[in-house]
Amino acid sequence: MDHRAEAREFLTSRRAKITPEQAGLPTGSRRRVPGLRRSEVAALADMSVEYYAKLERGSLAGASPAVLEAVARALQLDDAERAHLLHLAQAADGSDALTRPRRRTARQWTLHRSLQWTLDAITAGPAVVSNGRMDILAANPLARAFYTDLFANADNQRNLARFNFLDPASRRFYPDWELFGDMAVAILRREAGRDAHDKDLQDLVGELSTRSEDFRTRWGAHDVRRHGTGTKRFRHPAVGDLTLAYEALDLAAEPGLSMTIYTAEPGSSSEEGLRLLASWAATEDVSPAAEHPTG
Repeated sequence: MDHRAEAREFLTSRRAKITPEQAGLPTGSRRRVPGLRRSEVAALADMSVEYYAKLERGSLAGASPAVLEAVARALQLDDAERAHLLHLAQAADGSDALTRPRRRTARQWTLHRSLQWTLDAITAGPAVVSNGRMDILAANPLARAFYTDLFANADNQRNLARFNFLDPASRRFYPDWELFGDMAVAILRREAGRDAHDKDLQDLVGELSTRSEDFRTRWGAHDVRRHGTGTKRFRHPAVGDLTLAYEALDLAAEPGLSMTIYTAEPGSSSEEGLRLLASWAATEDVSPAAEHPTG
């Protein structure tokens, strides 16, 4: 991916999202666009218009942490956006080679027995291990039952983004499909900033951009997101509506991978739904060995 183009489009899109009111500036009556002018961002960041314009053209190489922080502050970037800007700057000057996660593909990664044991020990909620491309690399039995539509279609290749945009079943599974689409693209965009050299990610983005207008539109928005914690709604074909909280935990022994665990509020109908799903899963003959790749 072209880091200069990515940096240019990211900064331009963030500037367009900040209104003068949000920045504490007078609105004026001769504005042609709702966002800030370059000169206003430069003033807020305490730098010359010429230097900010250079940064916005994608020339981030050599920009100091103080300069990047000033730009992030002026554009009111959140934590994920700030990290994305830093990753783009590191890639521009070549320093990302030291911080880039080891490249992993579904064909190369081998699941350690202890990690599968850990997943299987989680019995009250679905638990999966995934990479930044949203490939599900390992799952506990309840997660395999939870994502039954994902695993049922080989074309999904156990990838949540591909399922979201290319499998019609996703629109039934995700009552808030638009929100899930936004989140999926923002997660992939963040991963692209962390490791633009990931060919599998490039191929996935290219496939989704070609086959899905919904993906293509969202990809052009340049939003980024870190998948951390929150609540989501699902509609499972076997047990109906579920409202689940989730936590995503980075795996210290597996850089670039994370474990996501879903749980239901104690005493809720969703908790009862997970119990029913666990009973349903116990009747299914699903071999864990068939669900995760080997190296």
